[in-house]
Amino acid sequence: MTELSESHDDPFALHLAALAVLDDRGAVVGWNRRAEELLGYPDTAVIGRAAFDVLVEPRDLPTVREAVASCRKAGGWFGVLNVRHRDGRLVEMGLRAHALSRDGQVREWVLAGAPAADVLEWQQDRAVLDGLYRRCPIGLIVHAPDLRLLRVNRAIERFSGIPAADFRGLPTGCYLLPDDARRAVDRVRQVMDTRRPSVYSEQFVRLEQDPARERVAMVSSFPMEDPSGRILGVAEMVEDITERHRAQRRLALLDEAGGRIGTTLDVAETARELAEVMVPHLADHASVDLLQPVTRGEELARPLAGPVVRVGASGVGAQQAGPPHPAGEPVEFAPGTPQARCLAEGRPVLEPVLPPDRFSTEGRQGARAPDLGAHSLIVVPVAARGLVLGVMTLWRSRRPDPFEADDLTLAQELASRAAVAIDNARRFTQQQQTAFTLQSSLLLRAVPDQSAVEVALRYLPASAAPGLGGDWFDVIPLSGARVALVVGDVVGRGIHAAATMGRLRTAVHTLASLDLEPDEVLSRLDDLVNLLAAEQEAAGERPVGEQVIGATCLYAVYDPVSGRCSMARAGHPPPVVTAPDGHTALLDLPAGPPLGLGGLPFEARDVELAEGSLLCLYTNGLIGEGHLDADAGLDKLRAALTRPGDALERTCQAVVDSLVPSRPSDDVALLIARTRMLPPDSVASWRLPLEPASAARARALTSAKLTEWGLEHLAFSTELIASELVTNVYRYASGPATLRLIRERCLVCEVSDSSHTSPHLRHARTTDEGGRGLFLVAQMTERWGTRYTREGKTVWTEQPLAGMVT
Repeated sequence: MTELSESHDDPFALHLAALAVLDDRGAVVGWNRRAEELLGYPDTAVIGRAAFDVLVEPRDLPTVREAVASCRKAGGWFGVLNVRHRDGRLVEMGLRAHALSRDGQVREWVLAGAPAADVLEWQQDRAVLDGLYRRCPIGLIVHAPDLRLLRVNRAIERFSGIPAADFRGLPTGCYLLPDDARRAVDRVRQVMDTRRPSVYSEQFVRLEQDPARERVAMVSSFPMEDPSGRILGVAEMVEDITERHRAQRRLALLDEAGGRIGTTLDVAETARELAEVMVPHLADHASVDLLQPVTRGEELARPLAGPVVRVGASGVGAQQAGPPHPAGEPVEFAPGTPQARCLAEGRPVLEPVLPPDRFSTEGRQGARAPDLGAHSLIVVPVAARGLVLGVMTLWRSRRPDPFEADDLTLAQELASRAAVAIDNARRFTQQQQTAFTLQSSLLLRAVPDQSAVEVALRYLPASAAPGLGGDWFDVIPLSGARVALVVGDVVGRGIHAAATMGRLRTAVHTLASLDLEPDEVLSRLDDLVNLLAAEQEAAGERPVGEQVIGATCLYAVYDPVSGRCSMARAGHPPPVVTAPDGHTALLDLPAGPPLGLGGLPFEARDVELAEGSLLCLYTNGLIGEGHLDADAGLDKLRAALTRPGDALERTCQAVVDSLVPSRPSDDVALLIARTRMLPPDSVASWRLPLEPASAARARALTSAKLTEWGLEHLAFSTELIASELVTNVYRYASGPATLRLIRERCLVCEVSDSSHTSPHLRHARTTDEGGRGLFLVAQMTERWGTRYTREGKTVWTEQPLAGMVT
């Protein structure tokens, strides 16, 4: 089909149509040149002759007579008939007949004809134009060169609410608000000046008759020109895509929310993400208020009521008088407010139009609108798994259009999605709190009373890794005023790692009470880890041959009498020692295999530590962060320990500040100990020969030293203890005995010999003459025990300085 601009002329116009005039009897009395061109008859060949004889094929006569009858009856006729050409062929023509009357009587008939194809094309063009202006759902606006409206179709009438006839002569953009009208004028002027069409331009418009509702139109503009190229105006096709745009925007918001909400297992962060997604796409202001138990990760009960906490808020252009409600503080909604009703009933509330000052005078601040211009409100419950966790409130103040039912549906969908993430975060928080409670109960809570070292501790859980870690440290008082310092790290994360850590820590305490050497302690721990792994494999909790349970550990024993520290490590980072002069060194301590490999030996090493030295034990989380090279971490650690005279807590914090990021990816356990030495006058030691008189000698030496120390009230019991222990050496051991008294937080009495036989406490019968010595010793002391060394054994006792234990 040819374009409208090329075929808009009427084919029946006088200068285009074939014309013939017939008298009332059907004879041809008039014939024009166009008729001759189309049918081949000159006027001399047809004038005066009957049209039926010249122009009609005999077989078409019935159809033609029927048309003539209709024409006489109606006074006119239009249709398509076959007309005979001079050469004998038939030409299909569209014919239009009109009667010419003279003095009220029909005398002649005018026939206007054109090729049927031209008539059909013209009719189609007319139908298209009629459709564009009357039936087309897409708006059509025709602008004159002077930017006045020439014509609009009925779609524009429906869009604007103004009758189409009233637009003629009005300026462009007359039915829009001034800002939108200026953009419309600029668009039309640009197309008119450049004569280049603008296709699919998306425009946001507001009508003067409905300024509260923002609409979206898709506009395509093109210039109109006459055959000479003169500009006649601009035509615009305008499609109202408001609903489609809003649907696309809602889908986009749902897609964006899927990527932004629930990125962390944190209740407050998820609530903030929900509020931020809402603004400005759906609302101008949003707040998320959750029930207090939800924010604390507690289990919810049915029914649950009470104050909520504002954990998420976002907005633009807040103008509320007075400070906004602080985030994290309890909010109590007054009865009857939309939030209170939504929270109590679990149903959404939509108030498209708010009365003036609806919430500005509300008695409870939580229900106040954040902007005095708020005119529309949505409140939806934040509910998951049948439980209401809180409410989300949306306001509109800057956007003039009110909330609609579709907006409420979208808000409910987003709140529902966020509620699942919030409930998951609440459950995770609850599980984490339970796990951390378990972990904290398994860790050292307070440094026990001891005189050997001053201790500072730090435990920093990983904030970026899921689950609990298995790092731990310990300070264990030992006999003879000694102390054991322990740092360990269980492989893996989670409850199992924490539970394994607790079992290993308990085992270390048990082994420490046996006064074993550090390498022997690690050997026993290695056996325990292998046993735990075998139990786990037998229970089907891990694949066969896959090492799941494993740990590293460093065990050190410091003696404040000699200043000697004995250490052994099992795959653990070596300790750092800082001398009193500030010199730091990484101890060359045999690494040893990690616990759990089994069958490999551990090696202990003794070092002399001057009084006031710093001994730093740590787990690999301190120097093994992904952003930090291990060697660089050790350099930073040594640099932070170069001032041993500073307060120990300050030094410990300096290490943390230097090496630990704000969100560590691994747990960090740090133990720094400053060594102490017992004064020489607080320790007394004697070597006694293996003879009967040694017991009496021991009593005399003990009495004299206790008198010197001002502990005469302990003389009787200590003499009896020393005498009994020396007598046992004489009876059951070989070689000389060593008697040592130590005065610190308690009175320590030790007797050492070269034998490895172990004394046993037993209850003697009434008929026995012996066997009551150790029983008496146990009754007179607070603690007693035996420790073994490579040279023999030592039996030790402890008595409180205040007096004898009863």
